[in-house]
Amino acid sequence: MKISDQVVLVTGSSRGLGKAIASAFNSEGARLVVNGTDKDRVEAVAKEFNALPYTADITQPDQVRALFHAAEQHFKQPITTVVNNALRYTFNGDGRSTLGQITWDEFHAQISGAVRGALNTTQAALPGFGQLRSGRIINIGSNLFQSPVVPYHDYVASKGALLAFTRTAAVDLGGQGVTCNMVTGGLLSVTDASAATPKAVFDQIEAVTPLRKVTTPEDVAGAVLFFASPWCEFPIGIAAVCSEYTSKIQGSSAPGHKQYCLHCF
Repeated sequence: MKISDQVVLVTGSSRGLGKAIASAFNSEGARLVVNGTDKDRVEAVAKEFNALPYTADITQPDQVRALFHAAEQHFKQPITTVVNNALRYTFNGDGRSTLGQITWDEFHAQISGAVRGALNTTQAALPGFGQLRSGRIINIGSNLFQSPVVPYHDYVASKGALLAFTRTAAVDLGGQGVTCNMVTGGLLSVTDASAATPKAVFDQIEAVTPLRKVTTPEDVAGAVLFFASPWCEFPIGIAAVCSEYTSKIQGSSAPGHKQYCLHCF
């Protein structure tokens, strides 16, 4: 399906990376649902993109089901594409909870936001995907799972769990014409979540990156568009790493499907 024919939900799209992803879809003519928990921000971004604003907590299944119903009523078509991006986290370096300090409640909060949120949106999307006999799910991961250079224990655990969910969902839904993939970003320059990161860290990353730049939200948004596009109808269960140092696409596949492993240097 062409992006201009899609109805796209980007969770957590009232700011940061989510807003950049929504902007990318908007530039390609998609119909958008802007989501977040701050009503004023959601409505402001939706107005900017001529999108449907919907304030909802994606960890709450009733609110998510209501969002999908409202979108289908508004666009006269089910949501075709789900980008699970919503995040509540601050990358504060030495201010993080160390292993000796961190509590299970901190783990639970991150896992609930990442995995429970993705589960809720996926389950709410399935009836519409069934009508369309197709669908796209794109989850946002983190390269800290592959290389935890800063041990954000709760955040990294949640993204690892989300990668597992991405791959099992890909196997479960592939036969229904639904693809489920992940785009993994690195430290982004600069979002609300990364604003507390010292400038020296950004400078160090920039110095060792082949392109001499730090990954931006727009860089990640481009990879998300690819997975939503007609050029990506076959890959399934892929984790595309769009970050500093080297960019890698590492994938698994459903039974009977080819494996993908593309390294871009």
